[in-house]
Amino acid sequence: MALKLLKAIWFLSMLATLVALLYVYAGLPHEVLIQDDTEARVTISNELFFYLAMMLIAISNAMVYVIAKVFKRDEDLRIWFYGLVIALNIFFIIGMNFISLYNSEEKFDYDRIAVIIYGSLGLIILWAGAWPVYAIYKRLKFKFLV
Repeated sequence: MALKLLKAIWFLSMLATLVALLYVYAGLPHEVLIQDDTEARVTISNELFFYLAMMLIAISNAMVYVIAKVFKRDEDLRIWFYGLVIALNIFFIIGMNFISLYNSEEKFDYDRIAVIIYGSLGLIILWAGAWPVYAIYKRLKFKFLV
């Protein structure tokens, strides 16, 4: 049941990520500012940004199918991996919207969005760290029951 629920949430998060990418791409200027330091400014074209982001999103979401085929019997791992990709999709949405906001000509206090960006990174780290903890717990529980 949990696997079916996470599959549905993953599919919706994938669709939301693609919608966010299209929305951000429509509002980007021709040259997208990626880094703005005093020594160097890094810009790329909006087409390159779109295709790089699309490739990153496609590869990370396609890994769900690879994991599902390779680990057919390990439902717990598949559940965990669906959750990890959902967390990645949340980070992609937040990151793309931040780049869009940064390239807009609006005045914005960027310190306010740092909590959201670091929170989504923390979610990825927390979810990625949950699998080893769960695997150790499962092994110890099995060892004590035998």
